[in-house]
Amino acid sequence: MKTITNERLIRRNSRIGQIASIAGLIVLVGGMYISFRYQNMVSMAWVALLIGFALSQLGLYYGNRWGRRPRPDEHLNLALKSLDDRHSIYHYRTPIPHLLVAPSGLWVLLPFHQTGKITYEKGRWRQKGGNVFQRYLRLFAQEGIGRPDLDAPNTARVIQRYLKKHLPDLDIPDPRPVLVFTSDKVELETEDAPIPTVSLKKLKDVIRKSAKEPTIGTETLKSIQDFLNPST
Repeated sequence: MKTITNERLIRRNSRIGQIASIAGLIVLVGGMYISFRYQNMVSMAWVALLIGFALSQLGLYYGNRWGRRPRPDEHLNLALKSLDDRHSIYHYRTPIPHLLVAPSGLWVLLPFHQTGKITYEKGRWRQKGGNVFQRYLRLFAQEGIGRPDLDAPNTARVIQRYLKKHLPDLDIPDPRPVLVFTSDKVELETEDAPIPTVSLKKLKDVIRKSAKEPTIGTETLKSIQDFLNPST
């Protein structure tokens, strides 16, 4: 499998997370100092605490996505590394984060690192369990499962419109979104989910099974990959 990653973007966003976390801690400490030291500056202390809290959450948000090792792109690379060179995966090189271009089609890969039990029942996603830190992230750092049944189709439409705009002469197939849970501490009960939902170790099986009936011709596949590959 060929891997194309926007390393520059990863380094930049990781740095943003580090700076935001440090700045948030400094401002929080400053706010607490003001509140204890200067009783007549309570309003300023509250402003500092709110700003510090916002910065710390921004740092968590960026750090979780760009500073965590292994990162989502590294998880996906490891899971799919044995696929042949007809497959190309693009991380942060297109309008969507992770795109796999394969003979079996265009795959929109949506990684989640949540732990615990993930269920889909009666049109609702639920996440249960996980350690204290995971529950804290869900509450304060926007780490809940959200509504992937809405996000995934929207993400698929974004990449399809992008490719059709730049490659108008090609018949671009409908991208296939897949939710991929990367933690080995997750339990999935999502058989009724409208979007294929798998653990990381089962992702390759999904791709390989679909490869039995290619949906992209050889020339179309090459044209898409040539367009997406960085120029040399």
